[in-house]
Amino acid sequence: MANTNTVHKKSTKNTVLRVLFYVVIILVCLFTLYPYFVTVCTALKSRAEIFSMNGTVFPVEAIWSNFIDVWKLSPMGNYMINSIVIAGGSTLLAMVCGIPAAYALSRMKFKGQTAFLAFVIVSQMFAPVVLLIGIYKVMMTLHLTNSILGLIFINAAFNQAFAIWLLRGTFLSISPEMEQAATIDGCNRVSALLKILLPVAAPGIVTALIFVFINAWNEYTVALTLISTDTFKPLTVGINIFNGYNMIEWQYLFAASLYAIVPVVILFVGIEKNLVGGLTSGGVKG
Repeated sequence: MANTNTVHKKSTKNTVLRVLFYVVIILVCLFTLYPYFVTVCTALKSRAEIFSMNGTVFPVEAIWSNFIDVWKLSPMGNYMINSIVIAGGSTLLAMVCGIPAAYALSRMKFKGQTAFLAFVIVSQMFAPVVLLIGIYKVMMTLHLTNSILGLIFINAAFNQAFAIWLLRGTFLSISPEMEQAATIDGCNRVSALLKILLPVAAPGIVTALIFVFINAWNEYTVALTLISTDTFKPLTVGINIFNGYNMIEWQYLFAASLYAIVPVVILFVGIEKNLVGGLTSGGVKG
């Protein structure tokens, strides 16, 4: 009888804990998703309804034409192309430099390696806004202000440390015996890297690639400082066209913001399978 009561108490306790766990998860999801819900609702309102004293979160009448009007009232297509070029170029440059560096750090031993790894980690602690004056001075010297190429270099540099750290962990998780077998079959170090390691390290590479792309896509501060003409503005800066000096068109600003969010959501959905594996392999201690 005592054993039965003990089992019953444990079962009740587990049930209560499980219910509390689900309640916490639901609350966290609601808290996280609520700003996006408000963004969508605001994007569907008219300007009069937004500034109405009797307004609610939900739109009285959904105005879907707001999502079309933002393309007519601003060069959204140009902003979108600029963001794709900047994020894509930054990602490509970070990967081209990061993969060889991560491979060297995972397979080769040299003096100062520990100091270099410490520098890589410490460099992640500096926010772009802290280095903004120095960045602007360097870009002026190189004549890369008001330039897409300048933003590509800066975004690649800011994300390089994370890419190296993640990819180094990924390469460390791969047995060196695979390279040795490839060497016996006649491959040199470069061929072994391209034909053997990179396909095996694909989850980590994809994870690093997506994170770099998203960080470059969302970058705002440096682009706002360096770019002054609509021709070269990325989407994050360009949508400020609806934030005027005397009037803010909230419905258009929120609608344009949703266009900026969509590519990020698509990328996360696309890498869902590789994300956990890539982060796990990238966290290997070596």
